Amino acid sequence: MKSHVLTVSCQSTRGIVAAITGYLAEKGCYISDSSQFDDLETGLFFMRLTFLSQEGVSEDDIKAGFAPVAKKYAMTWRFNDSDERMKVLLMVSRFGHCLNDLLYRWKIGALPIDIVGVVSNHFDYQKVIVNHDIPFHHIKVTKENKPQAEARLMEVVEQSGAELIVLARYMQVLSDAVCKKMSGRIINIHHSFLPSFKGANPYKQAFERGVKLIGATAHYVTEDLDEGPIIEQDVARITHAQSAEDYVSIGRDVESQVLARAVHAHIHHRTFMNGNKTIVFPPSPGSYASERMG
Repeated sequence: MKSHVLTVSCQSTRGIVAAITGYLAEKGCYISDSSQFDDLETGLFFMRLTFLSQEGVSEDDIKAGFAPVAKKYAMTWRFNDSDERMKVLLMVSRFGHCLNDLLYRWKIGALPIDIVGVVSNHFDYQKVIVNHDIPFHHIKVTKENKPQAEARLMEVVEQSGAELIVLARYMQVLSDAVCKKMSGRIINIHHSFLPSFKGANPYKQAFERGVKLIGATAHYVTEDLDEGPIIEQDVARITHAQSAEDYVSIGRDVESQVLARAVHAHIHHRTFMNGNKTIVFPPSPGSYASERMG
């Protein structure tokens, strides 16, 4: 039996859960996992369900029959095939730890995605990418050629059918136009615990401030630098004895794990944009299982 994911958001009111679950039951569907959140500040309701069609009703029939239910509550909704792999474009500059971590998780099946290409403004990881049989695109970026470089980037996105862009320590600022066009479909890893230490050299900023915790933040990219809705964060403890260079080394593992968790949440349709925040529902049982152990 195929597994499906239904995501719903709408204005909060009485009867939404009953309407959704009742409809799925009528269609012979078994709900294996469900999460919901009612934002009392905005009056918005969010829900994610995983279900199986036990009586052989097709996805198209389930979608068609759900439309009147969705219309009644003015829902934003989507059905997703749990087995369908999202097409992802990775971007990297000269720090490769996040890239290598994502490639490893992808290779063992821990991140069930279709990597349609890697874009870089340097050649440092070309051999690594080619050895994984993934298309490599070198797009040089300067102040003078930035519009042309971004036009080339969008060509790659459109030709590859990429549904998500992951900035795995890509150290170039994307234009407002690209951010708007790909809104909610670009994830960046920033090497600080935002909103602290935005912009360039956050580890240096943290060292000069004498912090006792350093962190990493994965967020959706918006026109405002390092201010997009936060998906995932984590920290590492440091002491007065560490140097700024130590911060960089200690932070690598945190950055890699935070980015991987954010990508995992997005590809499994667990994230919802909610103004300048996100709703991130917990993973479904078994969603972290790898196809092979290593």
